[in-house]
Amino acid sequence: MIDVEAARKRRPQAEVKDAAMKLDMDIEELRGRAEEVSGMLKLLAHPNRLLVACELMEGERSVSEIEARTGVRQPNLSRDLARLRVEGLVTTRREAKQVFYALKGERMQKLMTALCAAFGPDADAPVARKSQEA
Repeated sequence: MIDVEAARKRRPQAEVKDAAMKLDMDIEELRGRAEEVSGMLKLLAHPNRLLVACELMEGERSVSEIEARTGVRQPNLSRDLARLRVEGLVTTRREAKQVFYALKGERMQKLMTALCAAFGPDADAPVARKSQEA
């Protein structure tokens, strides 16, 4: 689970501003990375995959642990984990009959930390919701 108290103590806006000031990227370099980041965000745009990635922030989990903690049913979970694996966002490790998943690399960990800080339970801004009138 997400450590809410730790997230409260972080100052994501200040950290992002500091990081942006430290980066000396020109717009062309950013443009080249935008496609990659956009693809990662598209994969995480599905609610189940986002839940799974948030759960993996705390470390490696077995498929059964992920299912129990997120509530995502096994067939959907298997499909979403496979998609995350194929796209290179998670790694796997097999131990006997169990498969364990983890976020792949520090960049994924940082991305998920930023997303959870921005949109987690203590986020300031309301999240846009789909209209129920449709």
